[in-house]
Amino acid sequence: MKQIIINLLNPGDYDKKLNAVLFVLRIAVGALMLTHGIGKFSALFDSEPIQFPDPIGIGAAASLALTVFAEVFCSIFLIVGVGTRFAAISLLITMLVAALIFHANDPFGKQELPLLYVCIYMVIAVAGAGKISIDNWLHTKIST
Repeated sequence: MKQIIINLLNPGDYDKKLNAVLFVLRIAVGALMLTHGIGKFSALFDSEPIQFPDPIGIGAAASLALTVFAEVFCSIFLIVGVGTRFAAISLLITMLVAALIFHANDPFGKQELPLLYVCIYMVIAVAGAGKISIDNWLHTKIST
């Protein structure tokens, strides 16, 4: 179990330029996705019944909760660089559902943005957070 955690937190062994690029990418994509999630987050506290799609058949409330978890909390995790691979995979799955299930019958223009996010999250999930992250600090502490 400890080895799995060490592997998930591994920030990668990259030069300074690539670490800086990963840092900027995490902040940018995290902040941009956060803007999508904040509106959904506020819907959790509305007094009106939840009006949210249920693309995978788990109920509107559960779909909204999972989407908010990914788009708000996982975006924050990306920005600060903690649990980066887990956060990127959660966001990747959310964007796949958006593109391939929710927007399945829509024109490509509606699928394009979620698919672009999928590509970015795939890169982050594989590359890791980079050295400018809390993951790097945790990886160093745990693996010594």
